[in-house]
Amino acid sequence: MSYTPQNKVRIVTAASLFDGHDAAINIMRRILQSKGAEIIHLGHNRSVHEIVECAIEEDVQGIAITSYQGGHVEFFKYMKDLLDQNGCGHIKIFGGGGGTILPSEIEELHQYGITRIYSPDDGRKMGLEGMIEDVIKNCDFTLNGNGEYKSAMTLGEVKDVRRIARQITNAENGLQTANGKQAGNKTIPVLGITGTGGAGKSSVTDEIVRRFLNAYSDKTIAVISVDPSKKKTGGALLGDRIRMNSISSPRAYMRSLATRESDKALSEYVQEAIDICKAADYDLVILESAGVGQSDASILDYVNVSMYVMTPEYGAASQLEKINMLDYADVVCVNKFDKAGALDALHDVRKQFKRNHGLWTAQDEELPVIGTIAAQFNDAGVNELFERLMEKIAAKCGVKFHGEIEHHAHTRDTGSTTNIIPPKRVRYLAEIAESNAEYNKWAIEQSVIATKLYQLDGILGTAGTLSASAKEELAKLQKNLDEQLHPECRKLIQSWPETLERYKKEFYEFKVRDKIIKQPLTYKSLSGTILAKVILPKYKDWGDILKWQLQENVPGEFPYTAGVFPLKREGEDPTRMFAGEGGPERTNKRFHYVSLGQPAKRLSTAFDSVTLYGEDPDHRPDIYGKVGNSGVSIATVDDAKKLYSGFDLCDPKTSVSMTINGPAPILLAFFMNAAIDQQCEKYIIENNLREEVNKLIESKYKTEALPKYIGVDGRSIIPVKGDFTGSLPEGNDGLGLRLLGLSGKDVLPADVYAQIKARALSTVRGTVQADILKEDQAQNTCIFSTEFALKLMGDVQQFFIEHKVQNFYSVSISGYHIAEAGANPITQLAFTLANGFTYVEYYLSRGMHIDDFAPNLSFFFSNGMDPEYSVIGRVARRIWAKAMKNKYKGNDRSQKLKYHIQTSGRSLHAQEIDFNDIRTTLQALYAIYDNCNSLHTNAYDEAITTPTEESVRRAMAIQLIINRELGTAKNENPNQGSFLIEELTDLVEEAVMNEFHRITERGGVLGAMERMYQRNKIQEESLYYETRKHTGEYPIVGVNTFLSKNGSPTILPTEVIRSTTEEKENQINALKAFHQRHAGQSAAMLKRLQQVAINNGNLFAELMETVKYCSLGQITNALYSVGGQYRRNM
Repeated sequence: MSYTPQNKVRIVTAASLFDGHDAAINIMRRILQSKGAEIIHLGHNRSVHEIVECAIEEDVQGIAITSYQGGHVEFFKYMKDLLDQNGCGHIKIFGGGGGTILPSEIEELHQYGITRIYSPDDGRKMGLEGMIEDVIKNCDFTLNGNGEYKSAMTLGEVKDVRRIARQITNAENGLQTANGKQAGNKTIPVLGITGTGGAGKSSVTDEIVRRFLNAYSDKTIAVISVDPSKKKTGGALLGDRIRMNSISSPRAYMRSLATRESDKALSEYVQEAIDICKAADYDLVILESAGVGQSDASILDYVNVSMYVMTPEYGAASQLEKINMLDYADVVCVNKFDKAGALDALHDVRKQFKRNHGLWTAQDEELPVIGTIAAQFNDAGVNELFERLMEKIAAKCGVKFHGEIEHHAHTRDTGSTTNIIPPKRVRYLAEIAESNAEYNKWAIEQSVIATKLYQLDGILGTAGTLSASAKEELAKLQKNLDEQLHPECRKLIQSWPETLERYKKEFYEFKVRDKIIKQPLTYKSLSGTILAKVILPKYKDWGDILKWQLQENVPGEFPYTAGVFPLKREGEDPTRMFAGEGGPERTNKRFHYVSLGQPAKRLSTAFDSVTLYGEDPDHRPDIYGKVGNSGVSIATVDDAKKLYSGFDLCDPKTSVSMTINGPAPILLAFFMNAAIDQQCEKYIIENNLREEVNKLIESKYKTEALPKYIGVDGRSIIPVKGDFTGSLPEGNDGLGLRLLGLSGKDVLPADVYAQIKARALSTVRGTVQADILKEDQAQNTCIFSTEFALKLMGDVQQFFIEHKVQNFYSVSISGYHIAEAGANPITQLAFTLANGFTYVEYYLSRGMHIDDFAPNLSFFFSNGMDPEYSVIGRVARRIWAKAMKNKYKGNDRSQKLKYHIQTSGRSLHAQEIDFNDIRTTLQALYAIYDNCNSLHTNAYDEAITTPTEESVRRAMAIQLIINRELGTAKNENPNQGSFLIEELTDLVEEAVMNEFHRITERGGVLGAMERMYQRNKIQEESLYYETRKHTGEYPIVGVNTFLSKNGSPTILPTEVIRSTTEEKENQINALKAFHQRHAGQSAAMLKRLQQVAINNGNLFAELMETVKYCSLGQITNALYSVGGQYRRNM
């Protein structure tokens, strides 16, 4: 490095609010650390308030933010404003967001006082390290002064944390300043928390802080957290804050310290930091050390009460004799108590504690050794731990924060309340790999036998010259081989001539749910050539015929390698119509535009990041800027009704895809209610009940106060006696708008509504993404704790089973986001299938039957340029079918893996954007040749802006041209028979099975997630690709090779799609009106919902009612208090 910082540089790194794209900032913070900076990493989805509060409390020189989700101008300006308002304008702000931040916006932000926004062109000129050096150089300055400020803080903090922060910094820098003395004789206890690295100290600390703040509503707390500095670079990852959700309270202060010496668990300035916090009159100070070894007990010099945090994985029981802290700790916490061997570990630790303290007669339950699962919401073990800590503080310091502490005797050890995967099923992926390998081996063995039988049959057929004894021997051999041939295999060989005949006919007939479907089997070219839609191999050898049927087979037959349906549906291309921008009206108009004249309406919905994170639109700048940008703003059931108005959601030719994960069950409840109310409207019209219903509405409700759809002319559409006045988009007949602000339940008899609801649920078609596992592994929109999010998913599927929802997928298990975060195609496929099998195991553990839920699972893959993408679907179908049939004993519907393809967003480049359509076309060809069930082709300009109407139409044209004009695409199994495709299929299948074994070694998908295995692998593969792209080893035309004469710079969009101020205001006003209309019921409905969660009832069934009265943000925040918020990690 050419630049060496003169000062200790401290920087806060994060991804902006409602932004899960944290892979880039994670790589940045690693390089910043390697250059000597001390980094406080906050991870994804951080509000301006959180970032500014952290920057001030940690007394940093800089803030570095990635912002990819729009609203960046408001976000960065708001951050600068908050820093300036709080007298901290010296803190420098850096940012980047690929091509989403336009040069004009960068200039505007620089003028406003943002230090530097880096563009893709900066990255190309400076390189990654050059940009990092620039950040450090700008932040290399001394922090002066004693922390005295003239103006008060505006962040709502109880104390002036600026003073406290600067005094600690001055102490760290060796400056002798008046830090003040503790006022009066008040005893302020110091609790020390130490333990092994990775034991979960930060999570335990967070849970202790949360309980302290909840239990003592007038008390304050300070946390001093220490992490080690690297000897080689001097940099440090101050990684505790990212784990702490409770620290954002105005009554809490947190400061992260680097040891600044590599061989210590504590900074030498810890005592000064404690004294400063005591002088500030905090009621409790917590000191959390860095991870320690067995001999370290240095924390005891600074604290009144100490706690040692460990896990059950400490090795042999004799290792406990070496741990010094077991001699001194007032409380021992055995965290991660859901691990194997936890009860034995607790027994051994208690025994050792008794020995160390001479407590030979003490009962186990009296000992301050407690098992906890800090990752589990409201864990009983942590509750007990908190109580013991408060008792120890009272006993040793004489401090009782609120009178007497009620002691609850230990009755039982904590345990996992939600065993997602039962311990005995943790090898499920290895079992699938073994089962599939066994099938492949069996297929080869049976094929060898079949070949020998074919050869014998040939010899016997021409054996006129053979002696009788030779014939007898051959017949014996034939009989012996025939007995070894499996009856199913014999049947496949014998029925082969019949199969050939079936595909020579003019029409193919097959049954779908008791309905006979008849489709042509041939097509005719302009030259008059007649070609079959499905072409079968010309094999004669029985072994070849058998092997082909066991591993390939015709489309619609096990193992479904070539496709899950015998033929594609006529009149229904796999084309998806994509939209998502502004308010619901604008996106509804776009949907009608792109689907006009199409026989099937397949609507693919993108939501804005406010909705993706389960929040309501608001005037707060960091929220306001994102309302309706990069997706549609949906906050209430009425928004959903507007969004899909004019599309009959129960028509078999309509299907809707919703790309949403964290709050997916809530949005799904919006959608289902919209579908039901549409059918109520149709019932009212068909049964001539308009007048009767209108009278009822007018008598019960203020019609002028009901919400309105804003027409294409900017005026409200007014329903008048079931008809409309105003300008609806072309193609929108107003279905879904007649009951805006109401439910069919409000205007129809209960029994009629129940019948309509049942019929609607059983016919509605579509999918909701809802795949929470890939969110945690890749692009993160997790909002609830993982266990609670999975419970919600399970509740949706249980509801689907009970209400016979057969045409709607309860989850779209996604590899797209894994690929977008940087994974290669094999990793994408392996992780996605592994996640899919995890849901299977979880649903089975909840008592669901495989055939009741497997058909409700769908998959979603990305298609890039790599060779493996040409077989991603066929390998997925083959692996899934074999596992479902042989391992899980599922029926043929369960064996059929249906998947959606979206062309790669990662191969959309901001340079030479016209070339993107060429890549998209090739990727679409991969997908169509591989018989995908639906396809979304990305618009060429998505690299630089929200797609325009023109670019979306062009993207759709790509697949329409392939499907309707490309002659070879009229054939429906073009990949079969290709040596390359067969070889790739076998190689990729084997690679996926090997990955299954690697995941199993780490405790299955959830165990691997705990170890960050998936995230690390994805980020390593991302960096590998980016490095090769940067060096030119991986050529990309128009990006690093075949550049134009002006160097192929980043293209600026001619049309920038952003939500308008009017749309934002409409959404906020509509939300306020919704809250006012339901002010009388919303609180009770939220309470009811929380009670269902506490009683472990079906939350989705309750959400179907809650959404009629409560908005998205209200519901999300109500569920946080009963299900736990997501805890971020590195």
